[in-house]
Amino acid sequence: MVKKINVSHILLTYEYEAKDILRALKEGKSFEDLAQKYSKCSSAENGGNLGDVPLSRLDSDFAEAAMALAKDSVTKVPIRTKFGYHIIKRNK
Repeated sequence: MVKKINVSHILLTYEYEAKDILRALKEGKSFEDLAQKYSKCSSAENGGNLGDVPLSRLDSDFAEAAMALAKDSVTKVPIRTKFGYHIIKRNK
């Protein structure tokens, strides 16, 4: 069983912001650039990269969405947690 996952994310306050980011990604904008510019998480300075994170440290909805992603793919809808709305990218 996987105990850690390597992910990046963009954390936003509102769902409409997350949907705007998803549209920008579909238009070919860089995930890392968008994370640096818009993410509310301190990981923004690293392009949203959280590195290898133990699944036990993640919100269950976040972990479930991240585990469902293939390598180098991004969630198609915003994932809501108690922290806000996330766009998640699985790196490895």
